[in-house]
Amino acid sequence: MAPPTPIIQTFETEEQVAVALAVYILHLSAKFIAANGSFSVVLSGGTLIDTLRKLVEPPYVDSIEWSKWSIFFLDERVVPLDHPDSNYKLAYDGFLSKVPIPESNIYPIKERLSPSDTADEYEQRLKQLVANNTLRTSPNTGFAKFDLMLVGMGPEGHVASLFGWHFQRFEKKRWVTFITDSPKPPPPRITFTFPLINSASEIAMVVTGEDAADAVNVALGKHASYGYPLPVQKVSPEGGLTWFLDMAATSELRKIDTGM
Repeated sequence: MAPPTPIIQTFETEEQVAVALAVYILHLSAKFIAANGSFSVVLSGGTLIDTLRKLVEPPYVDSIEWSKWSIFFLDERVVPLDHPDSNYKLAYDGFLSKVPIPESNIYPIKERLSPSDTADEYEQRLKQLVANNTLRTSPNTGFAKFDLMLVGMGPEGHVASLFGWHFQRFEKKRWVTFITDSPKPPPPRITFTFPLINSASEIAMVVTGEDAADAVNVALGKHASYGYPLPVQKVSPEGGLTWFLDMAATSELRKIDTGM
């Protein structure tokens, strides 16, 4: 079955993206909690956490059943959780510390393991959560099925820690893998694989700023099917894919569309 056609939403400013993202998340939170009694959310790092800032403000912060949320991490740097490079620390400081999600519902990496062991441990924890019905399973893939993944994109088109010329982007069996030579520091990381990412119910691709414009043009432009695909072009969830873009991120795309 072909994946659904992505929804592409473009806003004038990053501020408008942040508001639209909050409305979208509020709606999905209510929908999944009504259907399943819980809402599983996967966070990535980078500027995404700042773009979630409206969720910690009224009216959104008071309208969400935070106790029903569970939080996971799309990728993580293999550093202590209080290290400045930690995605968990970024998420905690900017978002998680400001909302009443139970600590037991937040799933950071286990510290002081090798990259390989960190990935293995996180994958086994996810499988245990599937086994005890905390997480649902995709009937199509057998992988865990998260309700919502909030995904950013690097300026060269990477997502999670799946980079263009690294073999991890082709992983088919593992849920979580690792790298020791990330082109962006720090080198050791763990990351969800594409089969796990694409088993999600909903993915929000949140991309703002002019430094992303070239990759957005490649991924969404009229020549998107040409050549070697960027990692972001492999994002194709079972449910819905919604792009949240500001005008700066679409600047190169608009040049092509207008013939400039």
